[in-house]
Amino acid sequence: MAGKDKYKNGRGPARHTRDDWIRTALDTLICEGVGNVKIMVLSARLNTARSGFYWHFDSRADLLDRLLEHWRATNTRAITDSAARPADTICASIVNVATSWTGEGGFDTRLDFAIRDWARRSASVRAALDASDNERVGALTQMFQRHGFDDKEAQVRGRILYYTQIGHDALDQKEDLETRRSRTWHYLYCLSGQEPAQQDVDRLDAARMP
Repeated sequence: MAGKDKYKNGRGPARHTRDDWIRTALDTLICEGVGNVKIMVLSARLNTARSGFYWHFDSRADLLDRLLEHWRATNTRAITDSAARPADTICASIVNVATSWTGEGGFDTRLDFAIRDWARRSASVRAALDASDNERVGALTQMFQRHGFDDKEAQVRGRILYYTQIGHDALDQKEDLETRRSRTWHYLYCLSGQEPAQQDVDRLDAARMP
């Protein structure tokens, strides 16, 4: 058997897809940092020859670029898309955004902090992170503007909402469910300046269930 077919059931490159390499690289990035995202490490974890890597990527730098693309397409998009969703009130919009950070909302907190750690070591990643943060805050600013807030207030409230969530994740708060629920109404009120409807409180509570 010649060509790619000879690897069908062995350790060859055809045994694993591009997504397999990316998933393994993402897991390594999150758990061990970018310094351990190496071709030799990944091939060992996939139990395949290093040559298989080059069927899918030009170089390690190419793989790292794909990881950044994945992060932008998941984490940044989760926030920008949720901020753009139609809602009758600003509180409902805030709940849309908040649910993107929780459960199955699409935002991967561990990946976000892995990228932030990587950015401390790479100027290009730092630039990508800054651009992403600006895009996220811009989407939140526009969300407040659509609900009638003037430009300056919308800019500040967008930043408060974003920085509050990032800070909450960084501190890794361990609130029990009862405490969390007791604060939901007040969180929405303080972030929006408006009294939230009970349906918004209930929807956010449901999204934050463990």
